[in-house]
Amino acid sequence: MVVELNELAPDFALEASNGETVSLSDFRGKNVVLYFYPKDMTPGCTTEACDFRDQHENFENLDAVILGVSPDPISRHEKFIEKHGLPFLLLADEDHKVAEAFDVWKLKKNFGKEYMGIERSTFIINKKGELVKEFRKVKVKGHVEEALEYIKNELQ
Repeated sequence: MVVELNELAPDFALEASNGETVSLSDFRGKNVVLYFYPKDMTPGCTTEACDFRDQHENFENLDAVILGVSPDPISRHEKFIEKHGLPFLLLADEDHKVAEAFDVWKLKKNFGKEYMGIERSTFIINKKGELVKEFRKVKVKGHVEEALEYIKNELQ
């Protein structure tokens, strides 16, 4: 099953950086910014995470929770959070099952090599658990502000 706009987002349970297993359904009653990124500690992913960090309070004020998802293990997430002071949960999708459900596990090409990996994407899920907006093939610059504006203008 692949996620569809205006449908309930597929529920999942993943290990989180707070040591708990969290489910998407745990956040019903809040807007959720679910962002998928390729790898902790890489330049683009660090910029994106720090942009979300810098806007975290503004998302909170709109009753929105930020959840970052990558295939990295929790130990790497913890180092990433500590190094950059990230105030939101990072989820470990090591078997990329959630990435597949959201259709962001893609064949990628870099310097002539082909491999499977995360296509940077963000999904906005409303308080009822419905997927209301998707940003695919995200370019980092200005993206966090775009997601914030969407929530401010469409979900308030």
